[in-house]
Amino acid sequence: MPTQRSYLIPIVATAVFVAVCARLGVWQLDRLQQRRAFNARLEARLAAAPVSVAALPADTAVGHYHRVTARGVFEYEREAVLATRSQMGSPGVHLLTPLRLADSTLVIVNRGWVYAPDAMTIDAPAWREHEGDTVTVSGYAETWPDRASIPAPERPTVVRALDSAAVAKVAGEPVRAYYVAQTSDSARAPNRPVRLGEPELAEGSHKSYAVQWFSFALIALIGGTLLVREEVVRRRASA
Repeated sequence: MPTQRSYLIPIVATAVFVAVCARLGVWQLDRLQQRRAFNARLEARLAAAPVSVAALPADTAVGHYHRVTARGVFEYEREAVLATRSQMGSPGVHLLTPLRLADSTLVIVNRGWVYAPDAMTIDAPAWREHEGDTVTVSGYAETWPDRASIPAPERPTVVRALDSAAVAKVAGEPVRAYYVAQTSDSARAPNRPVRLGEPELAEGSHKSYAVQWFSFALIALIGGTLLVREEVVRRRASA
């Protein structure tokens, strides 16, 4: 029995390790397929003709990332500053500015990034574009992740996360389920924040992780087989 157990333990341990590694490899391949499917949907939505932000469906899963336009007047006195946003390693903020549409409703526009040494404080009036003018904003529809924003009582217009409730509090009225990530302008302004880039169409590291897990499984299988074989040879030689 002790002899059988001495064979059984490494065989079972190797089998379990190989199975776990193989399962993790398959899981990474599943994640890769999900990411590719997401990228295909994202690419199709970004390639479609833009629609008015008011025409977006109520289901945010359907409208997310669609190209949109919004026409109205910016209300800068209701603007929220999204703190701690970096750009190429530099600290800064994003400007979340309400746009008053023709139907009198508000849509929040992320106008882009502005440098701030402390990633929070800016001269907000210096970044007001076409103040009082009717503008057409182009971009894509983003949804609120609604990460809780820790309030800063001394800075009532600053939010630390994309929290729709916190932004609505600064704006003074409810906000839509979508906001507009602005990527272009109807008219260029000298005091223009750095616009947001397009959503990233990346596959991530799922393929390399899958190869890694399958490699671990293969190494364990070969190593376990060699160890058992060596033990068999040793016992036969000593018999």
